[in-house]
Amino acid sequence: MLNLKDRVAVTMPRLAVVAHDLGMVWLCWLALHQFRYALQPLNAAPAMTGAEVLLVLLAQGAVFWQVGLYRGVWRFASLPDLLNILKASVIGLMAIMLALFVYNRLDQVPRSVLLLYPLLLTAMLGMPRLLYRAWKDHSIARTDKASIRVLILGAGQAGETLVRDLRRAGAYDPVGFLDDAAKLRGSRLQGIPVLGKVEDVARIAPETAAGLLVIAMPSVDASTMRRVVAACERTGLPFRTVPRLDDMLEGRSLPGELKEVAIEDLLGRQPVTPDWKAIRGWLGGRSVLVTGGGGSIGGELCRQCARHGASRIALIEIDELALIMAESELRRDFPQIQCIPVLGDCGDPAVMRHALRLCNPDAVFHAAAYKQVPVLEGQLREAVRNNVLATEVVAREAAAAKVGTFVLISTDKAVDPVNVLGATKRLAEMVCQAMTEPDGTHFVTVRFGNVLDSAGSVVPVFREQIRNGGPVTVTDPEVTRYFMTIPEACQLIMQSVAIGSREAVYTLDMGEPVPIRLLAEQMIRLAGKQPGRDIAIVYTGLRPGEKLHETLFHADERYRPTLHPKILQAEARSVSREKIQQALVGLREASIAFDVEALGRLLREALPEFQPAQASPPRDGAGTVVAFPARQARRT
Repeated sequence: MLNLKDRVAVTMPRLAVVAHDLGMVWLCWLALHQFRYALQPLNAAPAMTGAEVLLVLLAQGAVFWQVGLYRGVWRFASLPDLLNILKASVIGLMAIMLALFVYNRLDQVPRSVLLLYPLLLTAMLGMPRLLYRAWKDHSIARTDKASIRVLILGAGQAGETLVRDLRRAGAYDPVGFLDDAAKLRGSRLQGIPVLGKVEDVARIAPETAAGLLVIAMPSVDASTMRRVVAACERTGLPFRTVPRLDDMLEGRSLPGELKEVAIEDLLGRQPVTPDWKAIRGWLGGRSVLVTGGGGSIGGELCRQCARHGASRIALIEIDELALIMAESELRRDFPQIQCIPVLGDCGDPAVMRHALRLCNPDAVFHAAAYKQVPVLEGQLREAVRNNVLATEVVAREAAAAKVGTFVLISTDKAVDPVNVLGATKRLAEMVCQAMTEPDGTHFVTVRFGNVLDSAGSVVPVFREQIRNGGPVTVTDPEVTRYFMTIPEACQLIMQSVAIGSREAVYTLDMGEPVPIRLLAEQMIRLAGKQPGRDIAIVYTGLRPGEKLHETLFHADERYRPTLHPKILQAEARSVSREKIQQALVGLREASIAFDVEALGRLLREALPEFQPAQASPPRDGAGTVVAFPARQARRT
């Protein structure tokens, strides 16, 4: 409850606005009558203080209140407020005509007054509001003498909005726009001139004494963004960018916030637009369980599920610190969600049964896995135990608990595997496929490649190397990888599940493969340094299990489009349930005995296509980069 002082502070300004608007209504009605009768000097204007005027004020005031005119703030008056005033004036005229018709059948009310009334009243109410805002904006700009002069690249809607935000903040002084559109040359936007093209920034920035460059092009493609960033780098000035709409909607950026250009902005990743209605329809009110819930993918899956309708989320995590952090974040950001943390190994059947009893989930996301290619080449036993045997435990217990949907998070390295990671994840896919029953749990597999800024990703490694002064280590000048952002990958995972096919293998559109050399060079430049001059790039040769290029598709898997353009569904290859069970028995016995030779032999027997890659292959042995199939070329 507000105290008396707060009530007065809230009520008095609003009463002043009401009094101003009703005064303007009276003045408008009077002025129109005086103007009308001034054209006929023989006729005297009627008095403006009778019951007629009272009815006009009451009718118009009621419309003002009903339309919500007093919920706006003069300080931020804009075109929508002006349109709202026009709407209130037109509706108010209808209410006045009705009231006066009942009172005196509109006697002595000239038709010209009724015609001009909404237009004049809109001007009389809108002008003070806009003048007040202009005065406040000017006052802020005038009082802040230490403001930074800003040159804006992009004279579109984002640039126009940015000018208003910068002026409102008061710490920045926009001095000009740069835009490649010829029709904008010499024009003004919010009073700020368009001075030239983006490529002229190195010449124009010193002329305007700009201290900061801001890229206001949130929807341009990666190649354009790289060109703009290169132009900004030539000036030697600091530069920032405005956030994309999806970043603001997902809470990763704030409206009006200036952020540093991130490597994600330069890698060709177009914003993903999932079918949120389908996702919420599948997820709304349900309970989910996520293994590896403290990891980068598992943690984002938990956030996405909480954001889009899940009622209960259970996290299984073996790292106690990661579990604490994930749980506290969920409880802080989504207090309405029931969060169930479970510390333990998801490969332990007792842990899984305990978690399933606590959560009673409708869906299980199995994100827990070992994923580091060079490490797993020398740790075969742990790779098999965690990626294959633990997956079998999680899937078996989920099926026994009659969970509706089981989602295996797989990798592009499971296609034609050449390393232990790819082989174990491919065998995990086959294990899930072999457990499929006609009326049982739906087993869904989702494949994608490298995730930017995930644990163990090359991006944080490069960032740390740059911070330490280099060198940045790249395995080979020609090596390429597919990349996605963490939120994008998790959104597409949930979209895949919402599609609802049984025994499905989904492949996500990873965009174009990115040369790791280019990634390293871009990250060095974004740090304000020059590759080869400030930070060296050293090529170390391919490590065990690595290859030059990854592929997303297997020759024997027929792919067809789905309801989402960035998701393809593969026709799963047939597997023998008996052979899978025999392989699991042998792998479990060899794992208990820590017999690495037997594990390697059994893995190759279960996966005849597994052809281990050699470290540091010859440079001319480059593989073939397979692009995401064009929509018209996909087989149905």
